Amino acid sequence: MALPTADQTANMAEMEMQWAVKAMHHAETYMKLLRAVGPGKFKLCPIEDALYEDFRANFPDLKVDVLDEDEFKTDMAKAKWREFVNKYEKTVHDFNFGSLLRIDCKKDYTEENSMFVIRTQFLCVEIARNKEGLNEHIAQKQ
Repeated sequence: MALPTADQTANMAEMEMQWAVKAMHHAETYMKLLRAVGPGKFKLCPIEDALYEDFRANFPDLKVDVLDEDEFKTDMAKAKWREFVNKYEKTVHDFNFGSLLRIDCKKDYTEENSMFVIRTQFLCVEIARNKEGLNEHIAQKQ
């Protein structure tokens, strides 16, 4: 595979910026929904219940209140997540699209409290937070 040309590199930087803008817009929209409607009062995806059950069956000890980035970013974690996520290629819209995820569910999105994940990981963690009552404080802040 050939390396990209200078022109192609410029386009890649622009694409990355568009992706970052879309990911931030998604994060802002999600927080607005949590604040306005409340956690557990809306579905993040049509297969939410099945996704949650499968997530907890495959990652039973994953703490979702304050995330350990190693549970997502080490080579071993990436391999486990890849196998899990790929099952949802046809059932989760944009299953592997980049998303921002709050590290500590008690805090808002900030540079220090966000990490990049793929959409299915975002869904698994935020569905778990909603079902397990960890996002209740957000609606109560109003």
